[in-house]
Parts: sequence; structure tokens; C-alpha cells
Amino acid sequence: MTATTELRTATPSRRRLLVIALVAAGLAVVVLANIHLVYTAVTSQPDCVEHLKATDGTAGSFRAAKPAC
Repeated sequence: MTATTELRTATPSRRRLLVIALVAAGLAVVVLANIHLVYTAVTSQPDCVEHLKATDGTAGSFRAAKPAC
């Protein structure tokens, strides 16, 4: 039986429970993905990158405003 067939043949209370469970599972996936994103952003520290561009202000010579290293 597929999920669609189960929804058609299920009683209203069972259908409601199944829909609530699917919505809760979807929300859990979104919340866990966001927690992982925040954890990765907080714990990762990018390596120092050399800034090869000159500071003379010519067009196309961009640098970091405040390099960390």
C-alpha cells in the first residue's frame, strides 16, 4: 500500500494523525538542518588567506576591510 492509498482508505482520525506526523517530521528536518548550519558556522574558523591586491585604490583591486591575520 502506498501513502496515497492509505490516506484515501484511512479513517478521518487516522488520516489526521498521519498528516500531523508528516508535518512534524518535516518540521524536525528543517529545525535539525538549521541547528547544523548554526553549529557549523560557529565552530568553523576559515584559514587566513593572503591578500594579494594592492592598496593603491585602482579599479578592481578589492581587499578585506580588516584582515584577521
